[in-house]
Amino acid sequence: MRCPKCGATKSSVIDSRQAEEGNTIRRRRECEECQHRFTTYERVEERTLVVVKKDGTREQFSRDKIFNGIIRSAQKRPVSSDEIGMVVNRIEQKLRSRNENEIQSEVIGSLVMEELAELDEITYVRFASVYRSFKDVSELESLLQQITQSSKKKKKKEK
Repeated sequence: MRCPKCGATKSSVIDSRQAEEGNTIRRRRECEECQHRFTTYERVEERTLVVVKKDGTREQFSRDKIFNGIIRSAQKRPVSSDEIGMVVNRIEQKLRSRNENEIQSEVIGSLVMEELAELDEITYVRFASVYRSFKDVSELESLLQQITQSSKKKKKKEK
């Protein structure tokens, strides 16, 4: 690793620690020439994910886009940004484990819906109303009935 101060190529690792939930290794290094200490980060080089939209256009996968969509749906709900961050992490892990470079936007939407159904029912309904583009109230009523039934099943299991 090249020293940022003197440009020498020899350095020693003084300390290594995991960072970013184990996805990155943080290393403290010391230059063998000038003894300048600096920090480097090592992470797995991940392949680029491409999202194929409904109209056939393609764009690079963006965690921020998912995060912002969930934030909007969770407005004024008891859902923390840390919880949303964990949801986005799980979704990204599932997408990357598919070993596909191109992913249909519907797949991402379905994963978000699954996660939100577990996180918060109101956030789920808000997200679904935008994602599914309900054409009339009967479609929304159908979704609400499904949620009510699954909520009752969960409560019975907890007892």
